[in-house]
Amino acid sequence: MFFEPRPSRRRRPQFRISERRLLLRAGDVAATVAAVLIALFIWSLVDRRRPYTLAFILEESHWLVILPALWLMLASANDLYDLQLASSHAATLNRLLAVTLQLLVVYLIIFFLSPRDALPRLFILYYGVASFVLIALWRLWRPYLMGWASEKRHALVVGADWGATTIIEAIEAYAPGQYQVIGVVGGDQDRGRSVAGVPVLGSGGEMLSLARRYDVAELIVATPCELSGDLFQGVMDCYQQGISIVPMAILYERLTGRVPVQYVGKDWAIVLPIETSSIFDPYPVLKRLLDVIMALSGLALFVPILLVLAPAMRLDSPGPIFFRQERVGRGGRHFKVIKLRTMIPNAEQETGAVFAARNDPRITRVGRFLRRSRLDEVPQLWNVLRGEMSMIGPRPERPEFIDALTREIPFYRARLAVQPGITGWAQVRYAYANSLEDHLIKLQYDLYYIRHRSLLLDLQIAIRTIGRMLTFAGQ
Repeated sequence: MFFEPRPSRRRRPQFRISERRLLLRAGDVAATVAAVLIALFIWSLVDRRRPYTLAFILEESHWLVILPALWLMLASANDLYDLQLASSHAATLNRLLAVTLQLLVVYLIIFFLSPRDALPRLFILYYGVASFVLIALWRLWRPYLMGWASEKRHALVVGADWGATTIIEAIEAYAPGQYQVIGVVGGDQDRGRSVAGVPVLGSGGEMLSLARRYDVAELIVATPCELSGDLFQGVMDCYQQGISIVPMAILYERLTGRVPVQYVGKDWAIVLPIETSSIFDPYPVLKRLLDVIMALSGLALFVPILLVLAPAMRLDSPGPIFFRQERVGRGGRHFKVIKLRTMIPNAEQETGAVFAARNDPRITRVGRFLRRSRLDEVPQLWNVLRGEMSMIGPRPERPEFIDALTREIPFYRARLAVQPGITGWAQVRYAYANSLEDHLIKLQYDLYYIRHRSLLLDLQIAIRTIGRMLTFAGQ
């Protein structure tokens, strides 16, 4: 919902998206640290041999680092720092409960794998209850506790074409409680128009006066073309007065986790990684090492599961257990991906290569379970060991689809710049792609991953993937 522009009467901080998320994290860390101290206090009451003293706290101080760090990791993976979700009390409580349960599960796994008496038995339960209560209070009462920081960020959009429409709609969908788009600044020919329900207030020559009048903190430059003389001068005037300038594509990334590839025209730089690779960058080596370790561990765990799945697959639909299919990997190299068969034999004999659809009649009953649990993808761990794939990355696509999608979608081949993965950012953020529009959205997520890939992002994707497997959210 966008409001009629009016001069601001209150002077309160208008924090950026990154600053608002930082405040959420800071509050969560403070709450988790307090929860650890409360859990230690209860522990000392139960175990009278350990009085609640500074020496006792220092002895167990590692929990003050481990548990907040684990919380931040799980919270990020569960979108608790998504500002749209954080603005909903019901959604926040739901995710908060999910994160607390996940934390308890992680602790229980470590507890049972650790030597006897290496970890406290009920301490983590005390912490789980205390952290849930404290973080819930922080999240629910945050607007009141931080009323001085609750002002929406006032913004002017520069440009009145499709770029402005796109970013205004993105703000309305992903950050309605964080931004207030005061208006649009365009050319003289745009006066009297509105863009996505937001009025065009004036031209470049009036930009600074409009910014002062409405206490604007940020200009969103939404035109993909070169700025006209008066718009450029207006932007520079505002910049000299300390008003932030952000390109539409960058803000769109921050809000959605996607690269707006269909809106950048021939600006190929937007699809490249933010930093170029370096021989001193440890990420590729660490990623490959983790790929090998996880692939070996996963295959070892998968063998006993396969002993149950294989007979069920044969009884449900006669045919081979494994299915090999040609895919395109890094640099356009072709390889054979290995999966558990989920369709009837010769499923494409009459149709040729086509996208699988929701409720596809070619999918077997056991195959539907395999897809929802994503167990059909596990044999690709062999492709990971061979170096053809990684655990995390854009999903490898079939050559027929690559050729067709490249003709229709700009920059589609840019996703071939990195190793394909068993799971990826697009897989955990979007549903199954069975249309050109779906593939365009998935490409936006894939390009975001390529630009921002790191071990932390890989870890988030891995945690989200496990969550989707446990809840049968695959397709």
